Amino acid sequence: MEILTPEQYGEYEAFVSTHPNGEFTQSINWQKVKNNWGFEAVVSRGPDGQIVGAMGVLIQKIPLIGTSFLYAPRGPVCDLHDKHVLGDLKVGADQLAKRYNAHMLKIDPNVPMADTEFLSLMKGLGFQQHYGPDGFEGIQARFNYRLYLDGRTEDELFANLTQKTRYNCRVAMKKGVEIRVVGKEYLDEFVRIMRTTGERDGFNTRPKEYFERMLDALGEHVRMYMGFYDGQPICGAITTNYAGKTCYVYGASDNIYRNVMPNYLIQWEMIKWAVQTGCTVYDFQGVSGNMDENSHMYGLYRFKRGLNGTLDELAGEFDYIYKPVKSKLVDQAIALNGKLGALKRKLKKT
Repeated sequence: MEILTPEQYGEYEAFVSTHPNGEFTQSINWQKVKNNWGFEAVVSRGPDGQIVGAMGVLIQKIPLIGTSFLYAPRGPVCDLHDKHVLGDLKVGADQLAKRYNAHMLKIDPNVPMADTEFLSLMKGLGFQQHYGPDGFEGIQARFNYRLYLDGRTEDELFANLTQKTRYNCRVAMKKGVEIRVVGKEYLDEFVRIMRTTGERDGFNTRPKEYFERMLDALGEHVRMYMGFYDGQPICGAITTNYAGKTCYVYGASDNIYRNVMPNYLIQWEMIKWAVQTGCTVYDFQGVSGNMDENSHMYGLYRFKRGLNGTLDELAGEFDYIYKPVKSKLVDQAIALNGKLGALKRKLKKT
């Protein structure tokens, strides 16, 4: 086990960006997006000195309680069935916990709920598994809708779309919807449309500065797409392309011109980017695990299902508790803050 210095981060990035279990949130550059968190990189090395496992750990200080929270988003990056490597990375996390007086380490790797071998390894290392039925109870979505590309061509993938989705893509093409990869000069428009989407669908949105940092930090591994109709921007998306995976991270659509179906065409253009760069999967990201058609979240699943992919149920979050009393205090403070936030939103609407 080794906790790397910044001078070694290039070696870390080379490993994570090419590993089958690599994720953009484990990139060394993700800390530049989460700039209000600290960061450390832990690695495990094989007999030849090469990295065989890595874990980027974000560190958030909890001032009032005098502790820290360690979080490895979608980490660790390794063979998730290698007991030795997982244990070695855990030793590194333990050292970070002492250094930063942490009360807890949280990981949420991209591993299926059905992977009983991994679940057993986590239990053996002392982790507690947490998950909820809807899948949005944790930091990351637990149910992801994904299109596995399997080396198929663009024509084969387009033919694989559901009939209605192919029709809607063709409507957008026929109506003259134009999808472009754009730069930060369109961030104001993207944020405007994102706020419109948040107000319509009932979720909070991030500020312009966050998206600006994301575009700057991830560089060639991220794109902002915009859909235009009659020269006017009417939808947008921010998508990553990293470690063989293209991930649709943020999407927004205006309330006008929805009848020209821009959201379907923008998805298709992003799938094409995944194919052109040799990715193995296009990840539409989170959907609800509640398949009740009357659920307010069902429409999101119905839209993504039109791309004819697979619904993956992930194992959720795994917590290692270093300081049980302080951990409970932090949980209580978070719950109270959530109730206060909900009350503020309710009062704002009245």
